[in-house]
Amino acid sequence: MSDEIKESTSDDVRTYVRERYGKIASDSRPEEAASCCGPGASDDSCCGPTAVIDIDTISKIYETPDAAELPEDVTNLALGCGDPVTLASLEPGETVLDLGSGGGIDCFLAAKRVGETGQIIGIDMTAQMIEKARANKARMGIENVEFRLGEIEHLPVADDTADVIISNCVINLSPDKPQVFREAYRALKSGGRLSVSDIVTDGPLPDEIKNNLSAWAGCVAGALDVKDYTAAIEEAGFEDVKLTPVYLDKEIIDEAAEQLDITVEEVVGANDETLYRSIFSAKITARKPLP
Repeated sequence: MSDEIKESTSDDVRTYVRERYGKIASDSRPEEAASCCGPGASDDSCCGPTAVIDIDTISKIYETPDAAELPEDVTNLALGCGDPVTLASLEPGETVLDLGSGGGIDCFLAAKRVGETGQIIGIDMTAQMIEKARANKARMGIENVEFRLGEIEHLPVADDTADVIISNCVINLSPDKPQVFREAYRALKSGGRLSVSDIVTDGPLPDEIKNNLSAWAGCVAGALDVKDYTAAIEEAGFEDVKLTPVYLDKEIIDEAAEQLDITVEEVVGANDETLYRSIFSAKITARKPLP
């Protein structure tokens, strides 16, 4: 399938992303890091060159020191751009859904927070990622986590399942973000919390980027304008929607653009330092209202 197409359909995007992240899972090795938009990204990840995993790499993405204590089989598939587990302020006994759980890093961190009386359910559409996550779970002997194969637009869970939904740099990959938020709303209990780290933009992206499948898989083309992102959450029924920007290092954005064979100017249509604040990671929280 060509990376350049005239019009990206939902199936095109979903198939390309599934294949791209399936390859990342199949090719992953414990000695390599692969964060999405943090330092240590691999050539097959969202952005950046391959690097040897170390504590500094993980600590720049995750606020909790627990992340650096996980095995390399888990951290080398840390494909996120933030720390939704810390953002969620999880409590013992809570049930948590992770949308796009990948190799399981956020699920394992959440499992420690909710304790033996809590439950974590990771959802991922990539069979290879589910296989890796289940293997990591068995190796670590964690009992309160399970992984289910499924799409985040059609969650394989019952209504009112979760106290909290987390997601880490995955919703931007979906071609139907409003449906993701509607499903999240359905799956949350009344009063439940949404805690997300994701890539958003300040202004719309040009069509040539939106229709580039590599850019979709690279966390760029699928990024929504910040106003559209929060509006989609509100339209799904959530309240108390809050978004805090976390600006990425200039080098990270340049590396991502180089991977996609585009210039940063092409992405944001500017040619000064403000362009590096036009694509950013965000901490997003919201709540499903009580009846």
